[in-house]
Amino acid sequence: MEENKRITNCKVVIIGGSAGSLQALLQILPFIEKPISFAIVIVVHRKNSDEQTLEDLIALKSQVILKEVEDKVKLEAGFIYVAPSNYHLLFEKNETLSLDTSEKINYSRPSIDVSFESAAEIYGNRLVGILLSGSNSDGTIGLRAIQAAGGKSVVQNPLSADMPFMPKNAILHTTPDFVLTTDEILEFIKEIKIADF
Repeated sequence: MEENKRITNCKVVIIGGSAGSLQALLQILPFIEKPISFAIVIVVHRKNSDEQTLEDLIALKSQVILKEVEDKVKLEAGFIYVAPSNYHLLFEKNETLSLDTSEKINYSRPSIDVSFESAAEIYGNRLVGILLSGSNSDGTIGLRAIQAAGGKSVVQNPLSADMPFMPKNAILHTTPDFVLTTDEILEFIKEIKIADF
């Protein structure tokens, strides 16, 4: 993927999704080998009662170590972070993560848009945003913010998504840098890993 060579200073890969995205994540995350030279942050719509279920599953399946997200935790390269249920996940200038309980956006907390926009403000062209399967419009505005800040945007090919509405909406209202299947997203992330930093 030649165009991917442009990504030479990635600090954060942020992945958003809703309904159907867990299956996509499980086709991607277990096959990312460590070490990686960036942080992976996952923002998925989830039930308030979900507690640690998603974290436990990702920790069990992934080679890359998952770090628990608490308010003001330091974001470090080489780890996976998952937005906890019922909190918006925000990025701070001192490279910590903060948790916010303000109103739901797109009926969701965590909101993908909120996290994508916050990450774009802090990381700019050092950010890659990936939007997976889902059944509402969350993530589109956030992808636009990532692109405006100089970051790269990736959307799951709707034909490969369990719930195609979210990626279709993003493609309709933005111009993603890449539209990829889950297998191609995995290869894309691997290319970032071996890019010449």
